[in-house]
Amino acid sequence: MRESDLLAHIYARSADLGSLYPRVLVGPGDDCAVLDAGGGPPLLLKVDQVVAGRHFEPFPRTPMDLIGRKSIARAVSDVAAMGGTPMVALAAAAIPDALFGRADHLFDAMHRWARHWGCPLIGGDISSTPGPLTIAVTIVGTPHHARGPVLRSGARPGDLVCVTGRLGGAVDAATSGGRHLTFEPRLAEARALCDTLGGRLHALMDLSDGLGIDASRMADASRCRITIDAAAIPRAPGVSGWREAAGAGEDYELLFTLDPDCTPPPACPGTSTTITVIGRVLEPAPGPACAILDAGTEHDGSSLGWDHARPGPTP
Repeated sequence: MRESDLLAHIYARSADLGSLYPRVLVGPGDDCAVLDAGGGPPLLLKVDQVVAGRHFEPFPRTPMDLIGRKSIARAVSDVAAMGGTPMVALAAAAIPDALFGRADHLFDAMHRWARHWGCPLIGGDISSTPGPLTIAVTIVGTPHHARGPVLRSGARPGDLVCVTGRLGGAVDAATSGGRHLTFEPRLAEARALCDTLGGRLHALMDLSDGLGIDASRMADASRCRITIDAAAIPRAPGVSGWREAAGAGEDYELLFTLDPDCTPPPACPGTSTTITVIGRVLEPAPGPACAILDAGTEHDGSSLGWDHARPGPTP
C-alpha cells in the first residue's frame, strides 16, 4: 500500500466526522484540521513529526539546534498553508538513551524556535527509547481574520496555479546547504496573499512532498484537474531540470490557485519571495489529476514526489 492509498483510506473513513461532530469543520485531508471554538474564531490544529534517519541525519551529523528548528518549522508551515497564524505549540519526544544527556540542548532549541514563530511551547511529553529520535509537534493556530481558512479543496476550473519561491535541491547540501533544515515557513507570504486577494484566493497548501504529488493531492481534493507547464516551474540554484524541481520535495513553498481575472504580482507583497504562474485548473477529465506538460508530452504528477512506501532519497 502506498502512502497515498493509506491517506485516501483515512479520508474516506473520516468522511462522516462533520455530521457526527458538528464542531469539526475540517477533518483529515487538508494541511490542518479546523475546529469550531464555540463563539470565537475557529482554531487550526496540526500535528507533525520528524524522525532521525528519515527527516534528518542523526545527531551529531545534524546539530541539535537544526533538529529542533525543523521539528517546529514543519508544523508551522502547515499553519501557513491554511493562511493562518500559529498561537501555541506542544511537543512529544522519544529520545534515545544515548542522547538523553543532550536533551536539554534539543528542548532549548525547540523553545527558541517556537517563540521565533510566535507559538511558545506550553506542554508536551518525554520518553526514552532504544529507537531513533522522534519528535511530534502540535500547533494550535488561528485562520486569517478576514479570509478564514484557505483549503486545498477550493481550486476551481479556470484558476491560475501559482507557486512561491524556487523548487528543488532542498535536501542536497551541494546545491542548497541543506535548505530542508533552514527553510522559513511562508507565514508572511500566506498572510499577504489573504490580505490582498481575499476570496479570490481559492486554494492553498505547502509543498512538503514535491510539486507533482502535492498538486495531484490538491486536484483530487478539489475534484478537478491541474496542468503544469514544465518550463515554467521555478528552479532553485543548481537544480538542472524540471523533474528534480517537481519531485525532490522538502521545499515548503506555497502552492495556490486564484481567480483567472487576477494578475499576481512578481513577488509577495511585503516580502521578496517570488510568485510564478505555472499552470491552470481544468474541469475533471480522464488522465492524471495533475499533468505536467513538457514539449507536448504529458507526465503524471503523482509519480513525482515523496511517498513513505516508495523508495527514495532521505534527508
